Amino acid sequence: MFKRGGLILSATLSLAAGMAWASANPFVGKWKLVASKSRMPDEMKVQLKGGNTYAFDFGGSVETIVVDGSDQPGAGGSLLSVSAQAPDTWIVKRKTGGWLSINATWKLSSDGHTLNDYFRQFEADGTTTSIDYVYRRTGAGSGFTGDWQSITETVNSPYVMELKELESDGLSIADPVERRTKSVKIEGQDEPKESDAGQGRSSSFRHMDEHTLIVTDKVNGKATVTEELVLSADLKVLTMTVRAAALARPYVLVFQRA
Repeated sequence: MFKRGGLILSATLSLAAGMAWASANPFVGKWKLVASKSRMPDEMKVQLKGGNTYAFDFGGSVETIVVDGSDQPGAGGSLLSVSAQAPDTWIVKRKTGGWLSINATWKLSSDGHTLNDYFRQFEADGTTTSIDYVYRRTGAGSGFTGDWQSITETVNSPYVMELKELESDGLSIADPVERRTKSVKIEGQDEPKESDAGQGRSSSFRHMDEHTLIVTDKVNGKATVTEELVLSADLKVLTMTVRAAALARPYVLVFQRA
């Protein structure tokens, strides 16, 4: 998934039996992201710890490494490396499960206030997600250090999600980035599935009206992600608003029928 730890498009919606649905479910179909109308605000923090050692916060645990281009232990059992190619250019790489999963080129503007991040994420099956971020520094800092918040995010890769009917009373959303689906039960019945029970993960669903779905993801009973899916009146546009504890600003993803 994207930088914030895989927050978007994480759900498979499973509606309660007996829920009133139109004969043709309006959410079903393939949906293509309209990048020009979507926002996926990102934030990352870089702190100098001394010498050539830096602490990186990409939205999860802080990772402290030496910027020398070598592979060093990172979050989630990954290997993180950062190399300084020039005073205004860093190369950031992450290896996961034995393969290169992220390769990003960071380039500072001449005034040092803007950072361009050419972010590429690689899956084990060979597919690539390409996003170009532009960040602006907020607060103090110099060089690459500081609190960086994105002002634009340009998705270069085709991004399509498919919604299918699940048996007679649900929907399945296939996430093209995380390569997984997940069952979401009606609110009050969101007990963890057997496969998720060890992690204490569960999801609940509310049907606000025939054009609006609300999904809440929880870990150990605590809400972590809320997704609101809203269909336009002509059923041709789907807007997903994602709010999460780890996000200072919500994602707003706009899709058109593919």
